[in-house]
Amino acid sequence: MTTIVLYCRPGFEKECGAEIQEKAAWNEIYGYLTLVKKQGLVYFHLHQDEDADVLMQKLPLKRLIFARQWFATITDKLTLPEYNRVEAICEALGEEWQYSDLRMETPDTNEGKSLSKFCRKLAVPLRQALRKTKVLTEKGDNEGVNLHALFLSGQEVILGYSFTHNSSVHVMGIPRLKFPAQAPSRSTLKLDEAFLHFIPKEQRETRLTSGMKAVDLGAAPGGWTYQLVRRGMMVSAVDNGPMAESLMETGQVKHYMMDGFKFTPMKQNVYWLVCDMIEKPTRVAKLMADWLLHGYCKEAIFNLKLPMKGRYQQVQQDLQLIKDLFAEYRVKYEMYAKHLYYDREEVTVHVRLLSTPPLAS
Repeated sequence: MTTIVLYCRPGFEKECGAEIQEKAAWNEIYGYLTLVKKQGLVYFHLHQDEDADVLMQKLPLKRLIFARQWFATITDKLTLPEYNRVEAICEALGEEWQYSDLRMETPDTNEGKSLSKFCRKLAVPLRQALRKTKVLTEKGDNEGVNLHALFLSGQEVILGYSFTHNSSVHVMGIPRLKFPAQAPSRSTLKLDEAFLHFIPKEQRETRLTSGMKAVDLGAAPGGWTYQLVRRGMMVSAVDNGPMAESLMETGQVKHYMMDGFKFTPMKQNVYWLVCDMIEKPTRVAKLMADWLLHGYCKEAIFNLKLPMKGRYQQVQQDLQLIKDLFAEYRVKYEMYAKHLYYDREEVTVHVRLLSTPPLAS
């Protein structure tokens, strides 16, 4: 039986499983779940082996909110010998398929992290052996197939594959970002990751460029504002709390001490709206839709805080609210949501207008 293995944030296995099962059913693909709680692993066991290729070709990974990365299994869990692990893996793979990259992965747990040194050490001889038999080709084939080796321990591994064009470029879907010493809070990594995730690399020079006007609702002390400033934008930071002096000294930030729900820009020259307010998610979703419908901004990135229970259902409800409002006014747009690595109990949403907003004055 072929299984699709999905990585998510530990503690969100239920949401990740519910989502893949629902999206698969939309494509008339069915199976059952095994959730490995607190390890960030979801196993979706397919009733038909050929459905793995179909689903991973038809369903874009970027359309899954809670899954960071995925792969379809080639083998069940393999028990490796204490010695000659490379030979055992090569034998299990055979020489029928070719892969363009090797991903050495572990569960996103403390135990998994302790295996990372072992994986790095094993990766060198394994790559050499796979290249020798032409099973692993030269890296850089965007239309190729990635080989995944998920190590559950030093003696247990699951081998699988993902399509390069429909998988994360990061191992386990985790970008390793460095916290900038100048940033006033660690929340800055959320927006940094969001920009990297949602905005294609070849478009960043035009959509994330110096001189743009931006608004940060709920800005204090300035973690998200920092990411806008470092990209050369002029920022209206809205919050009743104080902003970091280092940001105010740049001359790029104007601080409005007021409630983010009461602020509207004087001119319709704002390109980016960002928001990480600790507020009911439905209220935030409605506010973001209003800004876009009135033409107050062109693109928005915002976080929807999640409840303790019914998290997937809450996200669906809030995203549907935005979709319904845009449908009512016949607005063309693109919208993606992702539970990013640096998120915790929230989901990050990106919305971009593709047509003229109907309520713009």
